[in-house]
Amino acid sequence: MLIPLAHPRPPLIASAIFRPRAPRLLASVSLATPPPPPTLAAAAFASLPLRALLSKREVEMVGESEGRPLRVGLVCGGPSPERGISLNSARSVLDHIQERTLHYTIVSSGEDLLVTCYYIDCGMNAYAISPAQLYSNTPSDFDFKLESLAQGFQSLSDFAQHLAANVDIVFPVIHGKFGEDGGIQELLEKANVPFVGTPSKNCLLAFDKYNASLELNAQGFLTVPNFLVEKDKLAKSELEEWFQSINLDKENGKVVVKPTSAGSSIGVVVAYGANDAAEKAEGIISEGIDDKVIIEVFLEGGTEFTAIVVDVGTANNSEPVVLLPTEVELQSSSNIDIQEDTIFNYRRKYLPTRQVAYHTPPRFPSEMTGMEQTSFLFQQSSKVGFSHSRILRTVVQHACSRYPSLVPCSNAWTALSRKIQSAKQSEAVQKGTSKKKVFVIFGGDTSERQVSLMSGTNVWLNLQSFDDLDVTPCLLTSGNGYPSFHNQNMNGSSRDVWTLPYSLVLRHTTEEVNAACIEAIDPERMELTSRLRDQVMNALGQALSKYDWFAGFDIADKQPIKYSLQQWINHVKEAQAVVFIAVHGGIGEDGTIQSLLGSAGIPYTGPGQIASRTCMDKVATSLAVSHLASYGVHTIPKDVRTSEEILKSSLVDIWNDLKAKLQTETDLEVYANALRRKLQRMPANCLSRAHGVIEMPVSPPESLIFEPFIETDEIIISTKSVDDSTRHLVWKGENEWLEVTVGVVGKRGEMLSLNPSITVKESGDILSLEEKFQGGTGINLTPPPSTIMSEDALRKCKRCIELLANTLGLEGFSRIDAFVNVHNGEILVIEVNTVPGMTPSTVLIHQALTEEPPIYPHKFFRTLLDLAFARAN
Repeated sequence: MLIPLAHPRPPLIASAIFRPRAPRLLASVSLATPPPPPTLAAAAFASLPLRALLSKREVEMVGESEGRPLRVGLVCGGPSPERGISLNSARSVLDHIQERTLHYTIVSSGEDLLVTCYYIDCGMNAYAISPAQLYSNTPSDFDFKLESLAQGFQSLSDFAQHLAANVDIVFPVIHGKFGEDGGIQELLEKANVPFVGTPSKNCLLAFDKYNASLELNAQGFLTVPNFLVEKDKLAKSELEEWFQSINLDKENGKVVVKPTSAGSSIGVVVAYGANDAAEKAEGIISEGIDDKVIIEVFLEGGTEFTAIVVDVGTANNSEPVVLLPTEVELQSSSNIDIQEDTIFNYRRKYLPTRQVAYHTPPRFPSEMTGMEQTSFLFQQSSKVGFSHSRILRTVVQHACSRYPSLVPCSNAWTALSRKIQSAKQSEAVQKGTSKKKVFVIFGGDTSERQVSLMSGTNVWLNLQSFDDLDVTPCLLTSGNGYPSFHNQNMNGSSRDVWTLPYSLVLRHTTEEVNAACIEAIDPERMELTSRLRDQVMNALGQALSKYDWFAGFDIADKQPIKYSLQQWINHVKEAQAVVFIAVHGGIGEDGTIQSLLGSAGIPYTGPGQIASRTCMDKVATSLAVSHLASYGVHTIPKDVRTSEEILKSSLVDIWNDLKAKLQTETDLEVYANALRRKLQRMPANCLSRAHGVIEMPVSPPESLIFEPFIETDEIIISTKSVDDSTRHLVWKGENEWLEVTVGVVGKRGEMLSLNPSITVKESGDILSLEEKFQGGTGINLTPPPSTIMSEDALRKCKRCIELLANTLGLEGFSRIDAFVNVHNGEILVIEVNTVPGMTPSTVLIHQALTEEPPIYPHKFFRTLLDLAFARAN
């Protein structure tokens, strides 16, 4: 099984044969976008140093004693629905396999690694892509632009020949079909290309759940009773006999129905009785997910867990070591109106939700446990002393040791790594300067707290790669724990802050982090975790110490520390640190944290107290910029009603009044019912223009703002063009307004606009939480194609955005959402976010990567931090 390396949380080509493909103009949108000229926003960033790519001849000329970078080919994508998760995994590997990353064109160069990125599309066409593409929200961001953005190979065979000539080892991160069924592995084996991971034969056996269960059963392992359904071969009588053979009621016996060869819980459903199971099995087959389906008994009352296995043996002798397992605790929805089965499905795996929690190690009796950017790999390995970077580099080094032909390459890489580390240590001693202390704070008690966790984790992971920084992650919680429905104390005095050790950050929800902190300081759990950690570390250390390249463990076993918010501020001040604010909504954006830090003389990222408070209030924002209409900055009419009025007055009268004032339709009754029942979330498709689950405010809002709905034309990514050769954009262009989101960066009064992004909605009219922040969903176009928005209109739009930012007194960075007139570039302001989403797939990263030179995530976040340092000085 290929483990996703990112949650449920991102090459210069020589001697290759490329497929000649003529660019084609389709529909009304040009796909060929010329490289952008150097931008003003790039002036806010220091230029990234460039490193020339070593040619194969130059590589061979570098002696083993001198050391040379290891050339790694990172391959992602694939034909399965999991290719979005594959993109996330590739991004995570790229971010963390290198201790310091320097990026340019189509090669990512670290100090001792050269990482070349490749992508296989759903049609099984292979491309060499820029590392920048890995930071896309989803493959759909660039699938339709591959002709102009990437270099394609004539066939997979040509692709394999290229890899054999240009990389030392391949790191495949394709999930599902072709990645886990032995497909990519067999291709590499035939071309004699070394790779990370399991051989093709074993992949094929493990990926097919039915065949794997037969093999495990034959080897004496306990397996779940199951029944195989093959395409066009379903015999309901046989299925009913199977139900009876295992004493399961054929009318309503509970079973799990899932594809035999698919991952990420795609297609996994619960069925009741033989008829329901047969229908759902046929549904999976008819949807094309798989042509074989396995039906298993639903295990009631059991405990689900997952474990990562690391091979530390030699080339001819496998020696698996199991890391600390993770218990998966599933919880039913708190909403009695939402009927759902408690299974570990796709949403629970990859989206932040309170319906699942993880415990590492599991809460098993000690005698059962034995020695064994939030992936389980990183979560479990961090518990036994490995950082993201160290575990990935260990995996690659061990993979190299399996191939005798790679011994010289591996030795040269080790030699170079040691030289670099020695030089860094000498430089640090000569400078004699202490590291700058940084505290990254995230969490809070609003409905945005889970996105805040994703943002803060991403910022922390990127900043900790800098040798001159000492970065501490911190969780903001309410004093009474989660959730805090009635905590309206806006001075922050009732809130607590946990400073977190490495492993406790890698969780899916703030509730889970908070619970893990409480669990971590429990004496009994401390003793168990310490004992199991020592056992696993001893096993790993003994096995890996025989390798000359093993660099040891780099994560210490620390405990979380709890402070009141004021105590934490005092602690930060004593440390003379800077605070990176990643708390979305609530006291993170209304000026409260900014006021507390400012009063203590502590520098922080983002706008100050006044600008934050203004932008938190959409009405106040509109009033503050209402005088800018003559400059092309407009506001949307608003009508403010209290929640009490909505709940107690005639909805028909309010509706008619709103329609008359705003000339629009509303789904008022549905929303009012959600307020009345204090729902935590509204189900998907409950409003006429929305899709996806809608997160409701944790505390019921005192008032609501009503605005007219601005009509825009849909931008659609078609499946195929008229000649069936490629995907393309379709845009009617009947309405003049287009929704964009734009990042602004800089000092106060000197804010500069990044390139705007269009987010293409995959369905409905309102962006879901997933489309805004979760990798693998949503489609972003940065900047807008010139055939949709002219260069003149784009420049005017950016000037309007900068005027808006400077008028509001923004500084550091913020994100502005607006409608833009595609003809003249004037804008209609939607809202301003002073602590915008900073997740791995946020549009701010996409926009920074379109600057000249491209600004990669670690550099982007460091720049924001340096702006805070500059404010302090």
